[in-house]
Amino acid sequence: MTAFTLADLERIVAERVASADVKSYTASLYAKGIGKASQKLGEEAVETVIAAVSGDRQGVVSESADLLYHLIVVLGISGIKLEEIFEELDRRTAQTGIEEKAARGHD
Repeated sequence: MTAFTLADLERIVAERVASADVKSYTASLYAKGIGKASQKLGEEAVETVIAAVSGDRQGVVSESADLLYHLIVVLGISGIKLEEIFEELDRRTAQTGIEEKAARGHD
């Protein structure tokens, strides 16, 4: 099993943005802003769903990698650190899913 983590991905994305390398897809996506990055995130989400519904296991793996990458980009542009997401997940998993969902007040 690999030791690669989402924190590694977050760090790599931040490094590529800071590099301002004109050949960096990450830097160019950041430069295009939240609208374009969010569009790409949505596209990858749809492609992941299509692969899953089609029973394309490798497609799900590949598209999920794209989805996670674009999520990290959107979070970064939004100034949201993974730690905030992990804290929210920790809070939510401290209770049952039904209790947590009821506490949010919506379906």
